Amino acid sequence: MKDSISLLEFDVMPDDKQKNSGLDMIFASQFWNRNIEGSKVVIAVMDTGIDINHEELKDNIIGGRNFTSDYQYNPNNYLDGNGHGTHVAGIIAAQNKKKYIGVAPKSSLLILKTLNNNGSGSVTNLIQAIYYAINWRGENGEKVNIISMSLGTKNNIKLLHDAIKYAVKNDISIVVASGNDRNGKEVLNYRYPGAYNEVIQVGSVNLTKKLSSFSNSNEQLDIISPGESIYSTFIQNGYKSLSGTSMAAPFVAGALALLIEEARILFKRELTEAELYAQLIKSTSLLFGNPTIEGNGLLNLSKSFT
Repeated sequence: MKDSISLLEFDVMPDDKQKNSGLDMIFASQFWNRNIEGSKVVIAVMDTGIDINHEELKDNIIGGRNFTSDYQYNPNNYLDGNGHGTHVAGIIAAQNKKKYIGVAPKSSLLILKTLNNNGSGSVTNLIQAIYYAINWRGENGEKVNIISMSLGTKNNIKLLHDAIKYAVKNDISIVVASGNDRNGKEVLNYRYPGAYNEVIQVGSVNLTKKLSSFSNSNEQLDIISPGESIYSTFIQNGYKSLSGTSMAAPFVAGALALLIEEARILFKRELTEAELYAQLIKSTSLLFGNPTIEGNGLLNLSKSFT
């Protein structure tokens, strides 16, 4: 299979944001104030890897695997030589030990390096990573609850769709960036696996709640979240602001981790993928009244479990 996938970063912004204002926009503190921070929730991050020694992330890593040709195909070396994966991981789970906090700072990260250090990869490797995530079990029997993908291809590939459907059947929620192809034009744009009905496709707004000019729109869009000038962790124990639907998707992945922990407390059981999706959609606020550009609306955790 020769089809390729690539990261969905849109732009590099000046490194001048010392606070992730997107956390305020989605009301993450509504959960933190009750000591709900994603504990015992496993999120598989399929990206360029991670800075395994980053001060904010090293304690969140529960395991990992390299599916690329980087590091002589060594499956045990999932180090991020790009920065994209580390940035995404920080939005989800950074611990605020020194400088930055993610949406679900106590969640566990399974790092599946499906994009090489140049930001590209193969659909075959992505499919392998999905099945790996489905079958993975931690030392204490942990399983993957959420898959986060800030990547995509313009090609609709049946084997990829089959893997996605099988993961959802196994009650894994899959969060995917919608893509950055719109360029301000009122046309529909599709990136896969984001445009599959079974996944949670995420578009982007800026920090003033205006739709990002790059954010793909289509009838399968589920939700929007902050995706511009997002300050997060970066390689070499660093920090950087980036923009793109790549940055919007991990906000939703982290939010799902908070919802899972809350549901375990309230209901004393695991929610199905469909039940968790219903709770996520309750946690939204409409901004524009147009589902092709915002899905069900902006992520708003103040409305969860009400």
